[in-house]
Amino acid sequence: MSRRPQKHSLTLRGHRTSVSLEDEFWEAFCKIAAQKGQPINVLAAEIDAERGVEIGLASAIRVYVLKHLSAH
Repeated sequence: MSRRPQKHSLTLRGHRTSVSLEDEFWEAFCKIAAQKGQPINVLAAEIDAERGVEIGLASAIRVYVLKHLSAH
């Protein structure tokens, strides 16, 4: 079972930020980025650009991971 979400640092278009994600989501996110041949910051920036203002970045990453895994 996952521990509490852990903070992970990201750089989005030159600005540092952090997201709190459970280890399983972070590991899956990193694996997806590697499969796509992208650095995690690039994938995070794409997710950030597509999310609406009503959803936080960590939540947007979780949804992205779930959608990616359910599609494969």
